[in-house]
Formats: sequence, structure tokens, C-alpha cells
Amino acid sequence: MDVAYWIVAALLAVFYLHAGGKKVLQSQEQLRPMMGWVDRIPMPVVRLIGTLEALGAVGLILPPLTGIAPALAVAAAIGLALVQVGGTYVHVSRGETRVIGLNIALLALAAVTAWLAAVRL
Repeated sequence: MDVAYWIVAALLAVFYLHAGGKKVLQSQEQLRPMMGWVDRIPMPVVRLIGTLEALGAVGLILPPLTGIAPALAVAAAIGLALVQVGGTYVHVSRGETRVIGLNIALLALAAVTAWLAAVRL
């Protein structure tokens, strides 16, 4: 179980550090070709989402790695799952049901990660 957690957590952490970093660092014009929804959501909220994604990625790795408050990994995984629920809602409300596959896959991975992290406790 330990190896499975680290594989899934590392994959999610890399994805969310990249995606969250883009949302935090890039302008609305730079994000628009990849994320059409940024026109509908105020940029401070986009930046908040990116920050939460990056913090979630850190929360998947640091607590279990250091042994300090490892339960935070469960909370981080649940938080990232909730981000995907929100993302799915935004896409469906925009009529973009064809693009929710990634959201659903990330939601499933975050749920599995939360379960694996909970089993590790």
C-alpha cells in the first residue's frame, strides 16, 4: 500500500503543482487558450484555485514524508477531490461535457489517494 500511495500521490502532486502554478503565475490572456473558463471566473478566484491546488500537492507529499501530521495528506487529497467536483460543475454548466474526462479521472485518483493515505495512518 505504501508504494501505491507514493506513486499516485507523486503523480497528482506533479500535475497539481504544474496546473496550480500556471493559474497563479500566468495572466488571463495566457490561460484563456487552455482554460476558457477563466473568462467566467474572476482572476482572484482563479489565483485562489491555483494556490489551493499547489498547497494540496505539497500536502500530499510533505506530511507523510516528514511524519509530521500525516493526516493532512488525507485532507489534501479530499480537498483536491473537491476542486475536481467544482471543475466538473463549471464545465457542465458551460456545456463542455466532452472535456470532463480529465476532471473525473483526477477526482478518482484523489479519492484513491485519500483512501490510501487513510490506510497508512
